[in-house]
Amino acid sequence: MSTDERARAPQEITGRRWLFPSALIHELDPDAGALGRRPRRTARDWVVDFFCFLLAVLIGLLSADSLRHEDLPDGYAALDQVLGALACAAVWLRRRWPVGLAVAMVPVAFLSNTAGGAGVVALFTLAVHRPFRYVAWAGGVSVALLPVFYWLRPDPDVPYVGAVATGVLLTAAMVGWGMFVRSKRQLMLSLRDRARHAETEARLRAEQAQRLAREAIAREMHDVLAHRLTLLSVHAGALEFRPDAARAEIARAAGVIRESAHEALQDLREIIGVLRAGEAEEPSGGRPQPTLAALDTLVAECREAGMEVSLDHRVADPGAVPASVGRTAYRIAQEALTNARKHAPGTEVTLRLAGAPGDGLTVTVANPAPPAEVPPVSGSGQGLIGLTERATLAGGHLRHGVRPDGGFEVRGWLPWT
Repeated sequence: MSTDERARAPQEITGRRWLFPSALIHELDPDAGALGRRPRRTARDWVVDFFCFLLAVLIGLLSADSLRHEDLPDGYAALDQVLGALACAAVWLRRRWPVGLAVAMVPVAFLSNTAGGAGVVALFTLAVHRPFRYVAWAGGVSVALLPVFYWLRPDPDVPYVGAVATGVLLTAAMVGWGMFVRSKRQLMLSLRDRARHAETEARLRAEQAQRLAREAIAREMHDVLAHRLTLLSVHAGALEFRPDAARAEIARAAGVIRESAHEALQDLREIIGVLRAGEAEEPSGGRPQPTLAALDTLVAECREAGMEVSLDHRVADPGAVPASVGRTAYRIAQEALTNARKHAPGTEVTLRLAGAPGDGLTVTVANPAPPAEVPPVSGSGQGLIGLTERATLAGGHLRHGVRPDGGFEVRGWLPWT
């Protein structure tokens, strides 16, 4: 992952990291695998490992108390307790070598009754940290050895069948508990992967929308400027090849060149100022282009459609707003009101306009959270991408996002010189 991608990547776990398992944090950290770092125990891991150690010791002590009721060879009881103590100490290595510890505990727990607690903890750790095929082998061998173990070392206080059944149930319970913990962690990791894929797709869609907007700029420049530049080139070529033409013809050609160049520059400003993402406006199609004065009509149309729109107009001199800036402001308000009608129906939308020459023009459209859950609309967000591109081309900027109260706000600033 590159530096830019790591900067854009979300931080999955923030705040109280000590409450999470180190293995989960290691999986969620995008740099841990690349750098080859081992998971470091968190405070939660130390507490869990300590209680697992206490559980192994407690089971070992209960088993050691029953050794005096068994008819064992000389010195075997001491060997049993030594193996049990070593097995309990090995519990602290369960996170680093879960497979090795579980495999080693199978013969140790068969030879030592006091190592049974450590064997149970090792089997649980294997179920948490490794796939089921490892647990199936280790657990299956352990269960298969239980009848032999209780046949060779019967418990005088518990019947043979009851002892075997208890051992099988305890083993199955530890394996099931460990698999449940592992499934919860796998679910969290799968949700993380789905979120990353969704963010990648959203970024690709945004890049595609920006590319389409730039292609629309190129098409609009070609359609609008081609005629004027061609006319300018024809008259300039006539002056070049006919320097001896009459003075009146030269003056007329120069006037046409000057007027065509002026109109080409004006069209270029219009294109950059009023372009919408994915759909270029048609200045030459005879359709009147909206300006800031058309906002009242837009608000009236929204109210007639059933929306509650509050207009707060605080522009010092609306008539002095440049046409291109007014059109961009109109498009921002139009798109934001449309989004509010789609994503927050039934809410009161506030449209604010403020600005003065030299300070710029600010357009703000805000709405509270919808009163009920609204079904998602496919393709959402592309219009805001186009507005951002439009505002940037006009020399301004546009910001949008969710407010702390759950509502949504779109704020654009455009230069007014």
